[in-house]
Amino acid sequence: MTSLPQPVPPSWKDLGKSSTDLLQKDYQILGNSLEVKTKTPTGVTFKVAGSQPSNSSVVTGDVEAKFVNKKQGLTFTGTWTTANVLKAQAEVENQIANGLKVDLLTTLSPAKGNAKTLVINGAYKQSGIHSRAALDVLKGPTFTADTVFGRDGFLVGAEAAYNVTEGRISRYQLAAGFSAPEYAVTLHALNDLKAFSASYYHRVSKDVEAGAKAIYDPKFNGAVSIEVGTKTYLDSAAFVKAKINNSGVLGLGYTQSLRPGIKASFGVAVDTQKLNEVDPSGAAHKVGLSLVFEA
Repeated sequence: MTSLPQPVPPSWKDLGKSSTDLLQKDYQILGNSLEVKTKTPTGVTFKVAGSQPSNSSVVTGDVEAKFVNKKQGLTFTGTWTTANVLKAQAEVENQIANGLKVDLLTTLSPAKGNAKTLVINGAYKQSGIHSRAALDVLKGPTFTADTVFGRDGFLVGAEAAYNVTEGRISRYQLAAGFSAPEYAVTLHALNDLKAFSASYYHRVSKDVEAGAKAIYDPKFNGAVSIEVGTKTYLDSAAFVKAKINNSGVLGLGYTQSLRPGIKASFGVAVDTQKLNEVDPSGAAHKVGLSLVFEA
């Protein structure tokens, strides 16, 4: 009996992504942001993004241009930020070998005339395996590698970082989980197996999703942080999200597609333990708005 081909598992950074997205995305609570995306007939995508934190009057942003040549498997992305930092990334996929992607990421500071970062990345994807490697040339140098194996929904992964100059492993982490179309469970052992997290995601129905995450880190007095949340689709163009953690912070989010290519998101975070307190700094309660235009 021949076993069925296994799908490509998620990468290390995407283990537990369904619950992370449910609890973190679409909560516009840190201020206001605006994003505009356009695409030329030649395949060049431009994105202009800006944001203003709720506790600051400074507006930060960046301009990004991305060119994709699918025939050659080449992607080039250039970004210029309001901090006068230039970022460039060149990616080549499925050209050297099937399933292999290599990219070079560099960050430059024109004012200082030097490179801030220079990272070489590689990723290899095949049936049942997803491996990545990165060499940070200017920091360490540090070599990082991770691999995730998947079979019949079961996932096992590991990540390690090696400091080339010092000749030692500077970090190692493990993860295991199970992923199905309607639910997923992921366990992480992080920071040299000293901190632990567990996440759960469940698609209750086509209109309702639920999830939870618990984190134990000895750095925070050995306390366990717990957060639960849900997402409900009101219709094909709108959904609401709600979450609360064991510190009593309640988060609410509402996202509405105003028309094709225009999306608005509203968010609020309320510290339920400080409802009767006046907080001039605004640290207890946060609100925000995000607008995205895409043509």
